[in-house]
Amino acid sequence: MRMTARVFGLCIALASIVAAPAAAQQAQPARQPDVIFVPTPSVVVDAMLKLAKITPNDVVYDLGSGDGRIVIAAAKMYGARGVGIDIDPERTREATANARAAGVADKVTFRTEDLFTADISPATVVMMYLSPPVNSRLAPKLRQLKPGTRIVSHAFDLGSWKPQQRVMVSERPVFLWTVGAK
Repeated sequence: MRMTARVFGLCIALASIVAAPAAAQQAQPARQPDVIFVPTPSVVVDAMLKLAKITPNDVVYDLGSGDGRIVIAAAKMYGARGVGIDIDPERTREATANARAAGVADKVTFRTEDLFTADISPATVVMMYLSPPVNSRLAPKLRQLKPGTRIVSHAFDLGSWKPQQRVMVSERPVFLWTVGAK
């Protein structure tokens, strides 16, 4: 009996050692993220949501959603639905836990996907805090969204696509565009 228990214990230990690299590998992004995660300050989140004129009818997508604070705030403050897209599975897990803690898990979802290939067509609002090169690469995809879709970017513009509005919040620029008719 003792021998069986020891063998069983060794099998469990061996399985956990073998499984550890697989679990660590699953936690890695599919590719290197284009930007590092830097949380958007609360005052900027509030300004972004106000600038986009969020309503309960909106579907807010956050590209590079990090800890989920933007779509969580849109759901909590305005009753909007939200989708966060982040390439890092750890950020997706964190954001999902944050949505549960905030009581809005029924209104928001988080997906571990590449923002360049993710389907964002249901969005009525797109939020982002990325970088100039990433924004420029995304601009053609964003221009293809439904007419009337609002796009708000913290800190960086969309290259040659001129914003309709630019506001300063705590010395940080926030930009707004609205997708026009095709």
